[in-house]
Amino acid sequence: MKPVILYVLIGSCFWLGIFSTFAKCTLANGNEHPHTWGKLYLVHHWPVTVCKMNENECKDPVMYWTIHGFWPDKTDDCNRTWHFNISELQDLMEDMREYWPDVLHPNHTYFWKHEWEKHGTCAATLEALNSQKKYFSKTLELYKKLNLNNYLLKVGIKPGSTYYQMEDIRKALLSVYSVIPKIQCLPPEEGQLQILGQIKFCLTKEFTLRNCTDSKDNFYYEDDFFHTEDLSNCNDTLTYYPLHVHTQSYTSANGTKI
Repeated sequence: MKPVILYVLIGSCFWLGIFSTFAKCTLANGNEHPHTWGKLYLVHHWPVTVCKMNENECKDPVMYWTIHGFWPDKTDDCNRTWHFNISELQDLMEDMREYWPDVLHPNHTYFWKHEWEKHGTCAATLEALNSQKKYFSKTLELYKKLNLNNYLLKVGIKPGSTYYQMEDIRKALLSVYSVIPKIQCLPPEEGQLQILGQIKFCLTKEFTLRNCTDSKDNFYYEDDFFHTEDLSNCNDTLTYYPLHVHTQSYTSANGTKI
């Protein structure tokens, strides 16, 4: 064998070994391909709170929990060439407008486009979510199955002038779903209470509910479409579940105004 060819082969083997070692270390440390993800968040937001956070843009909000998104963790904009095509959602349009509206604007298309291009293209690594129709259809299916609006009412948690201890809301959700979701609030202004804003359910890749309490959740990047990056995990304190955007009054359990 010629010396030059031998040196090339030796060099190739050397760099191949270095690369393989690096790849193994990377995988061992959990730093896989940047588009790798481990679980999904089905995010519900309370339109009244979203409106309160965006008063200059807000119209009359609907009075039920709507979908903010269905988000894999640790990813965004996985395939910038896979553009949104609303024609794929024609069969879903009635449910999309009702359960997944843009709560700030009458035209919902830009919101759906944002959710698909930022989150859907990442979720599409699952066969069950590997098209726009599958992604939005599965989200709607899970939203209806969780039935958050009805279950909150059944356990006595409803919007209005009565405030709640956050622990009571957590216990109520745990009693229904047997898992602990992430509950986010708008932090209190001076002399006011924190305001209930979002509830995130964690799901496995098999769409099974799981607890949202592990430390890896800290790596998740918040979606900023509605400026909900201002929301944070609710404190264990009194919480307002608002019925109206512009008022914030509270009544204790014994009828005393605070």
